[in-house]
Amino acid sequence: MKIPKAIQNLIESFERLPGIGNKTAQRLTFYLLHVPQGELDNFASSIQKLKKETIFCSTCFTIAETDPCDLCSDSRRDRSLVCVVEEPLDVLALEKNGRYKGVYHVLHGRIDPLNNIGPDEIYIKQLLNRASGKEVKEIILATNPTMEGEATAMYIAKQIKNQNAKIKITRIGRGLPTGADIEYADELTLQRAMEGRRDY
Repeated sequence: MKIPKAIQNLIESFERLPGIGNKTAQRLTFYLLHVPQGELDNFASSIQKLKKETIFCSTCFTIAETDPCDLCSDSRRDRSLVCVVEEPLDVLALEKNGRYKGVYHVLHGRIDPLNNIGPDEIYIKQLLNRASGKEVKEIILATNPTMEGEATAMYIAKQIKNQNAKIKITRIGRGLPTGADIEYADELTLQRAMEGRRDY
């Protein structure tokens, strides 16, 4: 049986998404055939607006609607405390907790030589620029506890210490198992990881 072109195109589009294989792509596509046209139009509109109506915050590089983002423009946040994370999803996970009152810096990745991602491909230079000012007193390295996350944290710590030895550098620790991603951790685990950070 020949699959209609519109269906085949959507299956192939879904397959390009991370974690979506051929079977899942087919299931999603055929599910959408049963959705009312109005809902489908809203879904398509949301996808079209995804990049058009979002920007990177020029301070912390999270994804936002305004520049600076809500967190960076909040006068109640402690700007002397900067939590460094790999992805914007990590900011959402840490914010759910409601305990952390500092600001963030999103790297948009991690150093990963096997995939040709070096320090220049992520937002490390911008972090070093922030750390060179007088406002920042502590950097919390909250990269994922994977081999690449640890390597990224070590690289950042070394660069900051070479630039400004007075800045306190800590690493989240307790509560996050090795190999786990921050975005999947529950609120209590993240709270303990933040409380159990150590000097780096």
